[in-house]
Amino acid sequence: MTRNTDLSHLVGGSPLWRRIGRVALCCLLVLPLAAQAASEWGVAELMRQLARHPGGRATFVEKKYLAVLDQPVESSGELFFAPPARMEKRTLKPKPELLVLDGDRLTVERGKQKYTLSLAQYPEIAAFVDSIRGTLAGDLLALQSQYHVSLAGDPARWTLTLLPADTKMAAVVLRISVSGARDSVRSIEIRQADGDRSVMTIDEGAAR
Repeated sequence: MTRNTDLSHLVGGSPLWRRIGRVALCCLLVLPLAAQAASEWGVAELMRQLARHPGGRATFVEKKYLAVLDQPVESSGELFFAPPARMEKRTLKPKPELLVLDGDRLTVERGKQKYTLSLAQYPEIAAFVDSIRGTLAGDLLALQSQYHVSLAGDPARWTLTLLPADTKMAAVVLRISVSGARDSVRSIEIRQADGDRSVMTIDEGAAR
């Protein structure tokens, strides 16, 4: 027996009811697609989107809230990321400073002083570095090797929470929260175990 697919008896014969019927049918078609898209959103999908980001330059404003001070300490400058392993943080105010991370090598320049260290010799620093570089590069395996990873929000506004898995790291850093939209990181908040915290706000548009 052939099933009758003519829905005209449901929407009536008038032009108004036909338009209403078409809108209702479109909603019935779109809702399953929206539900499917929502079900696919998660840490893995976010990492895929971040991994597709080409990198580039951005400006930053960082505020450090220290228990010994009444007001936050503010600094600002420029960021540069070249996936998957090179990252630069150039502080311009209040004092010039340059941090360059290239693979396993971290170089720091302050005034006339310059020194380089290998992250392999400093596992706690390496874990902290990987939290930021791993997020920017969309490297989920790198993050999961050092942190318990959880995600809240949706593609338009998300927050990635990283809890240190290592007890030594957890004695220094309580939690790292990375917030963003789509494939862009907008802010990084670091809460230390001693109560101090820092919040870095990132603006990609200002550097273009």
